[in-house]
Amino acid sequence: MILIGLGSNITGPWGNPRTTVERALICLNQFPLRLLKSSSLLATKPFGNKNQPDFINAVAMIETALPPIALLSRLHDIERKAGRKRAKRWGPRTLDLDILDYKGRILNPQGKGRAALRLPHEGIAVRDFVVLPLAEIAPRWKHPQLLKTAKEMIHKPFGLNRV
Repeated sequence: MILIGLGSNITGPWGNPRTTVERALICLNQFPLRLLKSSSLLATKPFGNKNQPDFINAVAMIETALPPIALLSRLHDIERKAGRKRAKRWGPRTLDLDILDYKGRILNPQGKGRAALRLPHEGIAVRDFVVLPLAEIAPRWKHPQLLKTAKEMIHKPFGLNRV
């Protein structure tokens, strides 16, 4: 199981955040990627830098023969096509695509190197905008390190709305 987090909170070349996330889901179903499931779209408050527009978030389950680093490169290509510019950590973005889990692999758990890929994604357990849609599409999935399901990691509601 490969899980991808999607988010957008500013308009870009693909349109508004909702349209951008919907188009990104289409891109996740183009060779060599195959979209298996996607969650409902959620309107969420920003994480980190709060002084920015709300996000549209979702989680997708895909399959691919690409190894994790090649998949990350493919996701960055999709982000660039959607107008993503990496300017500020946790800042506004036209599209953000994150590998949340890649077949249960644990990779670079200490996070050595700024651009190093870490698996599973280090923010899963503290981000309800990830665990809520994750619980929707993969209720039996367990975090490879914490050994908890997404439902077990959900915190108190903080302004999530299905759109």
